[in-house]
Formats: sequence, structure tokens, C-alpha cells
Amino acid sequence: MAEQKATNVHWHEGDITREHREKLLGHKGATLWFTGLSGSGKSTVAVELEGMLHERGVACYRLDGDNVRMGINKNLGFSAEDRAENIRRIGEVAKLFVDSGQIALSSFVSPYKADRDAVRVLHEEAGMDFIEIFVDCSLEAAEARDPKGLYKKARAGEIKNFTGIDDPYEAPENPELHLHSDQQSLEEEVNLILDLLRERGIVTK
Repeated sequence: MAEQKATNVHWHEGDITREHREKLLGHKGATLWFTGLSGSGKSTVAVELEGMLHERGVACYRLDGDNVRMGINKNLGFSAEDRAENIRRIGEVAKLFVDSGQIALSSFVSPYKADRDAVRVLHEEAGMDFIEIFVDCSLEAAEARDPKGLYKKARAGEIKNFTGIDDPYEAPENPELHLHSDQQSLEEEVNLILDLLRERGIVTK
């Protein structure tokens, strides 16, 4: 994790705790971390899940890789160092949402295991639920979809450090949920996630 540079700073505890906020909302907060190749369907399943949770009265917020890079992380590129900082910042943002009692739906390629594990530790040390969801899809299927035309550009050498082409993707070894988006329907994927949330006592609906 990043070095603490600011000095003479102290955590200021408030009177309202995460438990108070979860009681008000009627469910627990958690981070659902969707990881997988570009084009694997991470954002698609996150958007669908967000709608289903909203219909059930569950407070949630979706953090999308491209969206975040147009704002808080607009100064970061795609080197290994920038990818690590990208994920570190999002881990901290997701943690804030969990502390507010909401479910953070974080959809990022996040290709490096060490970066994802660092976010997991960040949550676990705070007593927060971190659920890694591997949206698995073969490179061939993802490249055939290529919704943003990125694989075509990467193959042509127009994009460097592209995961799956000239940068590695380190697949999760023990994710809480392993989806196969090139074999399962969107409905099946969302239902599996909802079942897991109920099993872990995060939602009841």
C-alpha cells in the first residue's frame, strides 16, 4: 500500500458507526470485486446486479474501471505501477462505501493478484466483507466480443500494455464466486451472486 506522507494527522472517530448505518439501511455493506479480462462481461453483470439490488431496496453503488479513469484516476496510465495505484485508490473508495453501509460493485480488470489481495486485506483489517468475483471468459471469446474495439487496436500495436495481449492476467486462485460468462446467461450469473449475498447474510431479500 502507499506510503503515508502527511504528518500530524489523526483519525477522528464519529458517534455514528457502520452498524448504525447498516441498521438504518436494513442490510450490510460489502465490496463485490468483479475481475476478468476486458470484454469478459464484468460491467454487464455489475449493471444488471445493480438494478436487481435497487429493486430490492438495497443501497449500492457501481464503480467502473473506465468511469473512474475519467475522474479520480485520470492521471494514471496502464503501467504496472499505475495499475497498482489505480486499484489501491479504488480499494479505499470501495471501503468508504462499505463503511456507509452500502454495497460497492467494483468492476475492474485488476490483472495482478497482489493488487487484489492488498484490497482484500484492507477490507479484512477493517472487518468488512470483500467478495472477489472472477468473471471468467476465454481470451478468444472476449476478443470476439471486443465491444470497445480494444483488442483490435492492441493486435495492431496501437495500444500497449493491454491485458491478455502484451500484459499478463493473473486469474484468482480462490475467488468467492467463479462465473463463466461465455457459458452462463446473465440471469444465471446475477442469481448466483444474489444467492451468495443471502448466504453470507449481507442481504435478506
